[in-house]
Amino acid sequence: MLTKRIIPCLDVKDGRVVKGTQFLSLKDAGNPVELATFYDEEGADELVFLDISASYEGRQTMVDVVREVAGTLAIPFTVGGGINTIDDIRKILRAGADKVSINTAALLRPEFISEAARYFGSQCIVVAIDVKFDEATDSWQVYTHGGRNRTEWQAANWAKRVEELGAGELLVTSMDQDGAKSGFHLPLLREINNAVTIPIIASGGAGNALHFAEVFQAGCADAALAASIFHYKETSIQEVKAYVREKGELIR
Repeated sequence: MLTKRIIPCLDVKDGRVVKGTQFLSLKDAGNPVELATFYDEEGADELVFLDISASYEGRQTMVDVVREVAGTLAIPFTVGGGINTIDDIRKILRAGADKVSINTAALLRPEFISEAARYFGSQCIVVAIDVKFDEATDSWQVYTHGGRNRTEWQAANWAKRVEELGAGELLVTSMDQDGAKSGFHLPLLREINNAVTIPIIASGGAGNALHFAEVFQAGCADAALAASIFHYKETSIQEVKAYVREKGELIR
């Protein structure tokens, strides 16, 4: 059985780490390089860096900031935001990332996933899936451009397609739970987990150590990601790991 991973996330806008609720009302949370250094020293298993406005603003990820953050890290590092081409991926990997996360570009041109996997290997390609529940259709719908634009894809169907195209991992964010601190969206994650065999990173809703244990015990995810509870010192990586171990889960 694979050990579970605890992953802090740096949502970056204009060179600063920010955090909001349901992708809105963003507040400053610090310097990305300082936070990356802190999480590496704290024992995080990986770090995710998302340039959250790059796709919406039609620009590339901030490569200089990525390079500076990567220079502080000894743990695996995933970068996403505004990645649209093979050359974009190459620049991000050369800047020090271990994996890239693609979202909007994958939905606009799904064959990009296959192209990227062929060039760099599936283990390098994470597809981020931003999901919001639609009461009218009683389904979880996928969104692009930082949660701004609704697509016709239902979450589990898109996840299955993404795996077929060669993605090595999924980063699934519940927009409904984002920033709410009420727990990960287990029904959503369970549905996606039943549709795929590749690893899933759960995102959106972490409020305390119990929520990490819950998502792992439910068998819904291989890793769990959080931002504000770590940024604002509401809990720590080590506290979460100790609690999850106490509940009988294998943790790094």
